[in-house]
Amino acid sequence: MRSLLLAAFAAAIPVALAPSAQAFCGFFVGKADASLFNEASQVILARDGAKTTITMLNDYKGELTDFALVVPVPVVLQKQDIRVSEKKIFDRLDGYSSPRLAEYYDANPCDRRKYDRRSVESAPSVDRAAKGRNGEKALGVTIEAQYTVGEYDIAILSASQSDGLETWLKQNGYKIPAGAAKALGPYIQQNMKFFVARVNLKEQAKGGFAYLRPLQFRFESPKFMLPMRLGMINANGPQDLIVYVLSRQGRVEATNYRTVKLPANMELPTYLKQPGEFTKFYKAMFARQAEKEKHSVVFTEYFWDMGWCDPCAADPLNVAELREAGAAWVSDTVDPRKGQGAQPVVLTRLHIRYTKETFPEDLAFQETKDRANFQTRYVLRHPWRGSVFQCWDALGEYRRYRESVAEREERSARVLADLTGWDVAAIRKRMNP
Repeated sequence: MRSLLLAAFAAAIPVALAPSAQAFCGFFVGKADASLFNEASQVILARDGAKTTITMLNDYKGELTDFALVVPVPVVLQKQDIRVSEKKIFDRLDGYSSPRLAEYYDANPCDRRKYDRRSVESAPSVDRAAKGRNGEKALGVTIEAQYTVGEYDIAILSASQSDGLETWLKQNGYKIPAGAAKALGPYIQQNMKFFVARVNLKEQAKGGFAYLRPLQFRFESPKFMLPMRLGMINANGPQDLIVYVLSRQGRVEATNYRTVKLPANMELPTYLKQPGEFTKFYKAMFARQAEKEKHSVVFTEYFWDMGWCDPCAADPLNVAELREAGAAWVSDTVDPRKGQGAQPVVLTRLHIRYTKETFPEDLAFQETKDRANFQTRYVLRHPWRGSVFQCWDALGEYRRYRESVAEREERSARVLADLTGWDVAAIRKRMNP
């Protein structure tokens, strides 16, 4: 069962590069989405100046009466600043920014034409207010505000002592891990407030939802950060966090941890096109890179202007979807199809695999001026399957081409082995069954 305490201001608590690989934009053939990492928490951050909107995907599995959400926030949130969102916005952002394969086919080498790039089809409710009044003052807890929003009962708290806040949460039915006071203490010292939520079963039944919809809230603060300490209270082993950051101008990176790009734009063996093979590759590659970096860096998986993509794993988000994700600054009057330019929205997808020891501080971010597009794209290049008789008048060209294909395939096998740690002999066997 996932951690009962989530924090996502937010965190869930929860090689050689072949020069030709970059020559074409390619055609989308497959993708590896966030569902690859079943235990990964997902958060959307939309940042515009000092305005932040956070959307949290609650993938809690268990009795709804046991669900608890605790999020440190810098200000007292008003009811109009909190809303229930839809899971599909995460699916859209994930689909748009997922790691992907691009595929090419070699043309007849004897007529020296450019490669033929072919498209391939891709693959129990209680009276919270009444219960919460007893003992708050003695515990140093103040209820700043209370709301019911959708299927959630929400309270905004302030506190003067961490053990008192932990006691209050437990007395009021929030099933948080033992020892939470140690993690709550730094936020109390910073005079932060606490956004806490539980499921209102009556409202949840009215809506007929079979899952918990994401919670979204917004505020203004100079802090551009993502608290993670609460997510490590009862963490057992490395945790995964995927953050989709929407901003106006440039790529977003961490300021207190190294931000590095994953290896990308490399040619790989074509058998990775087979069902399930790209999934196996990407999971192994990411795990190997995380281990090499000792689970201490923030990986960039994607950065691109939201107005276009190349190759596209999914269509860019439209105005309504961007607003649903928290990008309130987009305009209805901007229509790229009429030459009016693209919406001023860029997406940075960050992926962190971390432990208590390797990420001792909350994540702090900054928006950079970097607008160089990046995606975790990998290339499959199929050799020409024609007969030597079709090259009878150009046998020299044919022999040189076959030699280049053999060198290319050996290089791709070694690249795959280097990225994943797999045995290169076993890879060669898969390539030539």
